[in-house]
Amino acid sequence: MTFEEIKSLIQLVNKSDLAEFKFEDGDQKITIRTSKYCSGKQQIIQSVAAPASILSPSPAPVTTPAPSAAPVVAPIIAEAPKAATANTEGGNYLEIKSPIVGTFYRAAGTDKPPYVKVGDKVEKGKVVCIVEAMKLFNEIESEIQGKIVKICIEDASPVEYDQVLFLVDPKG
Repeated sequence: MTFEEIKSLIQLVNKSDLAEFKFEDGDQKITIRTSKYCSGKQQIIQSVAAPASILSPSPAPVTTPAPSAAPVVAPIIAEAPKAATANTEGGNYLEIKSPIVGTFYRAAGTDKPPYVKVGDKVEKGKVVCIVEAMKLFNEIESEIQGKIVKICIEDASPVEYDQVLFLVDPKG
């Protein structure tokens, strides 16, 4: 599913009276919770993988007030590399890659500490950074554990899909 398709799906759900939308097909899952679900909190996208067939518009459009202008936080779990190791400085390291195109941020704000720094230990599910894409601030969670040995991208820099963000020593 492309980013544009996901964006369209989010817009369709926001225009409906749905509080939560879930879709599962094999290993493809998507869950979208709107502010109606979160009692006025920010919209949360837990997983972003679904076939394009679910994007067909509904027969009768539903009109509701537009959601608030609050930033949207979307936790996205970076996939664990399947044999993706990097030989850097004599070690075999695992890679945490960007699951989307956007702008890489090490912290939630300029006055906030970075999520991780070199030498920090990460566990599965720990937020390691944010990638902003079209005003959506996506929290990238690690799906591997180990010690951060290198941050491969500068703060506030653009990133591509599947670009390496961090090198992790699984033995660390």
